[in-house]
Amino acid sequence: MKKSTLPFGTIKRMHRWSKLFIPTLREAPADAEVASHKLLLRAGYIRQLGAGIYSYLPLGQRALNKIIAIVREEMDKIGQEFLLPALNPRELWQESGRDAVMGENMFRLKDRKGAELVLAMTHEEVITSIARNELRSYKQLPQIWYQIQNKFRDEPRPKGGLLRVRQFTMKDSYSFDMDQAGLDESYNKHDHAYRTIFTRCGLEFVAVEADSGAMGGSGSQEFMVYTEAGEDLIASSASGYAANLEKATSKLAFVEDLVATSDKPEEVHTPGQRTIEEVGAFLKVQQPQQMKTMAYIVEHRNSGSKEDAKQIATVGKTRAVVAFMRGDHQLNETKLSAIALGELRPMTPEEIAEVFKAPAGYLGPIGLEAAPHPRKPGVLVVLDAALEGRTNLIAGANKEEYHLRNVTPGRDFKPTLIADIRNINEGELDPIGGEPLRLGKAVEIGHIFKLGTKYTESMGSRVLNADGKEVTPIMGCYGIGIERILTAAIESSAAKFKAQFPDVEKAGDQYALATSIAPFEVIVTVTNVKEAELLAAGEKIAADLTAAGLDVLLDDRDERAGVKFKDAELIGVPYRINIGKKLSEGKVELVDRLTGTTTDLNLNEITAHLKSLVVSSKS
Repeated sequence: MKKSTLPFGTIKRMHRWSKLFIPTLREAPADAEVASHKLLLRAGYIRQLGAGIYSYLPLGQRALNKIIAIVREEMDKIGQEFLLPALNPRELWQESGRDAVMGENMFRLKDRKGAELVLAMTHEEVITSIARNELRSYKQLPQIWYQIQNKFRDEPRPKGGLLRVRQFTMKDSYSFDMDQAGLDESYNKHDHAYRTIFTRCGLEFVAVEADSGAMGGSGSQEFMVYTEAGEDLIASSASGYAANLEKATSKLAFVEDLVATSDKPEEVHTPGQRTIEEVGAFLKVQQPQQMKTMAYIVEHRNSGSKEDAKQIATVGKTRAVVAFMRGDHQLNETKLSAIALGELRPMTPEEIAEVFKAPAGYLGPIGLEAAPHPRKPGVLVVLDAALEGRTNLIAGANKEEYHLRNVTPGRDFKPTLIADIRNINEGELDPIGGEPLRLGKAVEIGHIFKLGTKYTESMGSRVLNADGKEVTPIMGCYGIGIERILTAAIESSAAKFKAQFPDVEKAGDQYALATSIAPFEVIVTVTNVKEAELLAAGEKIAADLTAAGLDVLLDDRDERAGVKFKDAELIGVPYRINIGKKLSEGKVELVDRLTGTTTDLNLNEITAHLKSLVVSSKS
């Protein structure tokens, strides 16, 4: 048998639209809000089965398979593929402590014998159970194991099509190393692989410093795509700085302090003036010269770990947390929650009265006894870093209808600690290059974590080091949302079309996927199949392109040319060849939807030209 010499190494089959199931829609359902949701439905990629539950139709599955192939190819360079069960014994999650942490977000069920099971959201527990049973020596490390599989989350508010769902496909991988240096190397391998994957999928992305959240660990990085459909806010700048809003910091412009009227705080009568705005106007001071008080109660995490148990035993299950901020700044609750080690809620009026001995609206730091250390009993008092070194601030007096002048942190009160707990604002300068920060919505497409020993410690995974001593392996975990790549690509492309053609009706309903992930690379559109010459030319061109290794769809339907053109645009194929009247001149029309250009080609140059375009678009 003659060996194939196709340039892409794979024998492809030409597909005919007339034989495929591509149920396109003229209009999107009314409940479809974001561009990707509308287009995935209209293009016949997906159909909804229930809230946050979707079926992938042939076009959608072809696109997802191409994404998976890219992910698998890059991951095979650094790791080994597994397939782990989605159905897990609940006790595994209880061992790690995440059963309690995940709460109602995790699907739970029982089998006929009453055994408790869960549907996995991620697979740290399962992979760690394999490691503790199979890895015995440092000689077996490092290891990088990955899988591509369905995950489940009992999402309370499914929306945005495939952006927030209850069943989704994830590439999740896990690394096991002997020490921090090994973890850093595994982490960097994933960072490189992820950048290659997202670039090959045609995405413009930013890698941002992120909060580790329920995953735990010492550090993490998110890969994000800017889009108005996103629910995350990220900050980035021309210096290359990028961070999730939950981690972002900035340089602040100089603020002139007020002139002292005394060497200690003085009471000022402020009848009826409670808010920062009201007090500022009454005392004729600016918001940056004021200090506001945020009062919370934290419920400490009880994951079952020794560290959490010790924390609760020392300071209690709940604790008062007070944050002091500059008057014009907003608190980032995620930053404060990470410091407080638990979930925050605002204090009730009764709790405020108990902690401050004062009513809301006049709260301040003087007289508030702060815990001497975050792990010691008492009120956890956190001063935002923006107030460090400031003097003569205006603050509440903990007395109804009174505020204080001349309040100076460090001199007049000592917080438990000083930390960055504020939200940055757009236009502030980044901390590395001093460039203005851009703040925008984004979709997360991947996330990498340095887990440390969170799971190996709690689940008893041990190996012998070179000295024969038993040690705990250090872990990393790394995820990619397969559907997120597809939706982010559609959102980005639709936004570009809308920006390029703002006056064209429904310009935002158009998009074009990169050749690497589009269901087909080229569509050959015969404008009138009743004309034998046009149909024969379309058949030959499609066959020649297929033989050259391209992924081709021949639109051989008996439909009007306008309908075919709209459908071709709707399914996102990047290149379209129109077989029409110009055939009599030996020419066809090539529409490059990635660049928005149209070119006439001679029949004898079509194959070479398309091959060149496709190859260059993937490089």
